[in-house]
Amino acid sequence: MALHRCATSLLIGLGIAACAAAPAHSATPDEIDVARKADLVTANHILASQGIVDGFGHISVRSAKNPTHYFISRSTAPALVTADDIMEIDLEDHPIDARGRNSYLERFIHSEIYKARPDVISVVHSHSAAVIPFSVSQVQLRPISHMAGFLVRAVPVFEIRQAGGNETDMLIRNKALGAALAHTLGSGTAVLMRGHGDVVVGNSVRTALLHAVYTDLDARLETQALQLGGPITFLNETEAAKVGEINDSQVERPWDLWKQALTESRPGP
Repeated sequence: MALHRCATSLLIGLGIAACAAAPAHSATPDEIDVARKADLVTANHILASQGIVDGFGHISVRSAKNPTHYFISRSTAPALVTADDIMEIDLEDHPIDARGRNSYLERFIHSEIYKARPDVISVVHSHSAAVIPFSVSQVQLRPISHMAGFLVRAVPVFEIRQAGGNETDMLIRNKALGAALAHTLGSGTAVLMRGHGDVVVGNSVRTALLHAVYTDLDARLETQALQLGGPITFLNETEAAKVGEINDSQVERPWDLWKQALTESRPGP
């Protein structure tokens, strides 16, 4: 008797497996969006539990049904996000279903990156303390750990003074600043924001989350290596690109671990 092996293929940002051996239900854009929004809630909690965000910071995901829209929580602390907090916003930054909820002031980060990068499905903005020194010094953040191969090369720094002058409040509070940040990100995976934090992107919520966590880790490791003194051996671009691709393909491993840790940390009934 022939046995059919089910080949798992993740739809972008969706934990639904498609079996190549037998006719399988093909997820509709509406179903994909339901899954993406569920991942978005979980990712907010994981980012908080991993110490990447605290009361501030945010993550979003592009809509599959309407790629000119994206989903993001209302303005609240990531650890407190629920399904009822998720809002839909278009790339002109107009809420589709505000229902009296306020969106994040820096939502322009998300809309302008989605507009500039059709390949991006999810965006994370954090105030990772580990990256701040690299945003204000001449020392570049580079991939030092194989887990941060997705950085590929030195991470660019967005200098808000060049886009908004010397008297901003350091926040990306309009489309012009968001567009300038997206331009600095370019085709890369991460961009530092001088004295502010960073932004990372991915082709799914889970991948963007991976990038946020390991950008923070890479910054901490590089800082430690600098303290040891002497030259540092970084990944070259070929090494980084290859290992980055491998790690991105295995994003379910850390996702499952981090998600389980959330469940175990919650008090029982």
